[in-house]
Amino acid sequence: MNTAARGILLRKRKLSDTSLIVSWCTDSLGLIQTVAHGARRPKSPFRGQLDLFFEAELSIAKSRRSNLHTLREVVVINPFPEIRTDHRRTQAAAYFVELIEVCTESEHHEPQIFRLLERAFGYLDQHDPDLRAIAYFETELARITGVQGAKPSPAIALGHLFGRLPSSRPALLKSLARDKDE
Repeated sequence: MNTAARGILLRKRKLSDTSLIVSWCTDSLGLIQTVAHGARRPKSPFRGQLDLFFEAELSIAKSRRSNLHTLREVVVINPFPEIRTDHRRTQAAAYFVELIEVCTESEHHEPQIFRLLERAFGYLDQHDPDLRAIAYFETELARITGVQGAKPSPAIALGHLFGRLPSSRPALLKSLARDKDE
């Protein structure tokens, strides 16, 4: 059964000499894992289509036996190119991805999380991150997951609810605080 979805590429890792496992945050399927058969071949139709943080239209053959589906086709909609031009932008985007992975069940359909990530990447594509942007993302994710208004902060509430926060958070906050002071 083929399914179409819009997704943002979160992670990719080697499966074999020619294939990749690609993780997506999608608008209609939630967080999913796909196999891109032949993606590492020089003449692959996936060549140049599978990079971190790319937003794309996907065609997926859903597996009946596992949560590892087959990626059939990818059409890049927005590569968010400016995220890759600055270390802090990349660091903030990676933190957002990690936080969503911590706070979201695999294949749990939550379109608001996809839209939040899409807006966050759009922001990072146009602006340098700051502490306010990180706090906004955490607050919105807390609202979506049902812990809004929690004390002392949305991030701590998310950490309590899901058992942890990404280990990259302290380094990101320190880097952004240092930028603010300069």
